[in-house]
Amino acid sequence: MKKFIVTFMMMALMAVMIPLTASTVNAQTRRYYRNGRAYTTQVRKPSFYRRHRNLVNVGLGTGAGAILGALIGGKRSAGIGALAGAGGSALYTYKIKPKKRYYRRY
Repeated sequence: MKKFIVTFMMMALMAVMIPLTASTVNAQTRRYYRNGRAYTTQVRKPSFYRRHRNLVNVGLGTGAGAILGALIGGKRSAGIGALAGAGGSALYTYKIKPKKRYYRRY
């Protein structure tokens, strides 16, 4: 009975969260004027990964380190592996391969 209740609660949570995460507006309209005429352009929003690149990379590195540590030595090693994975992925994200910003000219 517990499995049925937990399964039902998870399905209800998914049914509520999926429509909330779906974004219908992917482009933003901008208007500019040149020589007395009005022009409109659409600027697309960057992808989820591009907006949250640092968090995603550090989170994946932490998770991978925790999994490897748990497979090798148990609970304590999972914590050590998580710290090592977070440190390595932060080093990669912030120092070795920093974010590149591209600016548009209008």
